[in-house]
Amino acid sequence: MEFKTDVVIIGAGPSGLFQCFELGLLGIDAHIVDSLPVIGGQCSMLYPDKAIYDIPGLPIVGAQELIDRLAEQLKPFDPTFHLGHRVTRLTRLEDNSFELHTEGDICFQTRAMVIAAGLGAFKPRPLRLDGINQFEQTNLHYHVADKLHFKGKKVVILGGGDSALDWVLELAVVAKHVHIVHRRNEFRAAPASIAKMHELIDDPNQPVDCLIGRIPSYQSDQGKITAIDVAPFGDSEPQRLELDELLVFYGLSPDLGPIADWGLDIERKHISVNLETFQTNIPGIYAIGDINTYPGKKKLILSGFHEGALTAFAIQQYLDPDTKHKLQYTTTSSALQKRLGVQDTAE
Repeated sequence: MEFKTDVVIIGAGPSGLFQCFELGLLGIDAHIVDSLPVIGGQCSMLYPDKAIYDIPGLPIVGAQELIDRLAEQLKPFDPTFHLGHRVTRLTRLEDNSFELHTEGDICFQTRAMVIAAGLGAFKPRPLRLDGINQFEQTNLHYHVADKLHFKGKKVVILGGGDSALDWVLELAVVAKHVHIVHRRNEFRAAPASIAKMHELIDDPNQPVDCLIGRIPSYQSDQGKITAIDVAPFGDSEPQRLELDELLVFYGLSPDLGPIADWGLDIERKHISVNLETFQTNIPGIYAIGDINTYPGKKKLILSGFHEGALTAFAIQQYLDPDTKHKLQYTTTSSALQKRLGVQDTAE
């Protein structure tokens, strides 16, 4: 299957969705490709119920709600999504356009590309115990799709970072009991989350406990994990924790995959970009969001939005360098309002 478009955006997370919106405002056609089966990236796959507090104009918004709002905002441009497709091969053609292939036998001919792939084709770091992978289809989880699945259950959470503590706090209000197990006393999460977790642990009326130690073994029965053993550091005997559900948040292993072989300047698994245009060392290829790096880079969703806006103008100039481009505002531009389908309302 072949498609011809102005721009291909790799990544359907917040940055990729907003990038498509900004391109749409400028009348630039774009297709979005993502290896995941749904839009939203980490927001949808790892913490859909997590509250986000630093999106301008939204004092508090759930991660999935933010994705839903971005998708709604994008509707006037009727975006084309290719989900469940991993990009594999890139070829530069004689006219300086690109031919892009996916594992699903889709071929794009595009004049420009934006890599908004977050951490890349990220994979959760697994719990390394013999035979435990078989339980990923039952009660071993590396992300949470619906927190109500854990209602009234005994939950054990492994890890000490933001995701682990976020889900301790979220599931404490629905689960029968939550145990967090970490290999050290120090946690790598936001200070406010650590403080709140300790408040729950110290409150005898709250169903939250913490154990420090490693996981040497587990018990199973009828296709499910029934318990894990937690071995404290030292000579103490392991403690057995019975459970209904086991969640593992050991972090993510970023993997650029085939992108790493495209000749891009890569620094510690991040793509170096020009701070003015967010173009890579290859003309016509841009990178925004968590996957890029530049002096002063901050990995924030709102930073990705800012980068997407500037990248859209840079792409407009790249695609049509001889035309004088004018900055327009959605509040006053009839052309932009027409593209958004709100012209009649605004007049």
